[in-house]
Amino acid sequence: MKFTKLVASSVALLSVALLVGCGNMSSGSSSEKVAKKNAQGVYSPTVTITTAKQLDESAGKYAKGDDLNTNPFIKLGVKDLGIKIKTTLLGGDAGNYSTKLRLALTGSESLPDVFPVYDTQMASDMTDSGKVKAINGDIEKYMPERLKKIYRQFPDTMSPVTRDGKIYGISIAPAYTEGEVMIIRQDWLDKLHLKAPQTIDELEKVMAAFTNDDPDGDGKKDTFGLTFSGKDGYATGWVADSQTIFTAFTGNQIMNSWQKDDNGQLAYGSVASGNKEGLAKMAEWHKKGYLYPEGGASAAWDAMKPFNEGKAGIIFGRPWVVDSLADVKTVDKKAKVVAYSNLQQQGSDKLAMQQAQVNDGYFMFNKDFKNMQAFFDYYNWLYGPAFGDKGFKYGYIENYDYDIVKGKPEYDSTKYEPAKATVMSPDKVAITKNSPQIGYVAKAYYDVEKGVKPTTGPLFRAQWTFANRPDNGQGLRNFVRGSREPGAQQVYWGAHEEHEAEIGPVADPGKNHVQ
Repeated sequence: MKFTKLVASSVALLSVALLVGCGNMSSGSSSEKVAKKNAQGVYSPTVTITTAKQLDESAGKYAKGDDLNTNPFIKLGVKDLGIKIKTTLLGGDAGNYSTKLRLALTGSESLPDVFPVYDTQMASDMTDSGKVKAINGDIEKYMPERLKKIYRQFPDTMSPVTRDGKIYGISIAPAYTEGEVMIIRQDWLDKLHLKAPQTIDELEKVMAAFTNDDPDGDGKKDTFGLTFSGKDGYATGWVADSQTIFTAFTGNQIMNSWQKDDNGQLAYGSVASGNKEGLAKMAEWHKKGYLYPEGGASAAWDAMKPFNEGKAGIIFGRPWVVDSLADVKTVDKKAKVVAYSNLQQQGSDKLAMQQAQVNDGYFMFNKDFKNMQAFFDYYNWLYGPAFGDKGFKYGYIENYDYDIVKGKPEYDSTKYEPAKATVMSPDKVAITKNSPQIGYVAKAYYDVEKGVKPTTGPLFRAQWTFANRPDNGQGLRNFVRGSREPGAQQVYWGAHEEHEAEIGPVADPGKNHVQ
């Protein structure tokens, strides 16, 4: 099948780039000077790498005099590596960002040295434009071995930036995300004497009550059951996802992806018969007022608003989304938000399948950018907390993404010494959106649950979450326990394992492949 051939060729090509040299591969040309390191391994003079961002997620959180391009984390990169990151293209939001990238294709905007692309069509258009460079040789020559090990686990993520034997970018920080949980207003459940739903029928009962029985007690019929995002399909991969409603009916068939069917044949999940039942159920719920009325046209971030405004009682999302829903307590001080395991499949005790996000876009590179070694040095440096590198044991910067209070790592800035109501997030000002993770994101929580002693940033944060965020922590406990129950592991990994023969080996969630 075409899909199999496309992924297989991508796997083979990436393997070549990661294992052997590609001396004849073009990597662009310009008068830009290639930076060199001094005896201490620091670039001297400092090399500046320009980049782009959808939005400044730390806006309003900087210390006096700081901003996106001048702050402690940018300065730390200069101190440790001799590399300065400078954002020269800022979107403001996802839509404006895409518009600015397209303007850069016409010459109205300048492309930075390295920039993230978040959809495959944009990646294809960038490749067609001739304004980005092939990096096969750069990957082989400059990517550190520990990162090569990671990318060997995820060769299929490179398909959108691979064409005619050339690789025009890299997937950003590929890792199996922790999957999604069902996040609910526990105080609404308690008030209405309900239990968290485990099946579609139970979910419908809870949504009906959240819609019709005045869970917020204001005497108005102004609440509803579920908020979701349908603007870009029904599977966002991280928040406001309604994919579960469909996979509860389709078994192991997931929209927009390929899995083997009951006959062992590769099948496209979007045409599975159970999707009709899922659509019918969504239509029924919409008619009854159980769903966010604007959900079908809302992007993921926008679909979170009804929950934070105290109008919606349920949302599906990755476990950390609980923290992003804290604003609901500003409209209802009694609000209690709790995460539960995903719904079960119809007629089965297996959890409904999900297609978790594997990478958050792709890095592409201006054809005139010469300092690829510096880029890979910086990218590798960002993995410091995940590997437990020296200086990054608990996170990036003390007093920012963590503090040491009474000899222990603290991740709530309001409990820092001194306390901070808001604080800049170091990973939000780097070239990535989030601190890179390794392999299976939820494994840190699984390991801590099993008694593993923390040695890396993710493990320390997992330990802290269990101890200090009982709502979020319990949801994560439910998740890691559920994903390890007999027969349930396939819920999160089956889609990859089912056609492993077609796409090559995948990471085993029970093992840490990167030592």
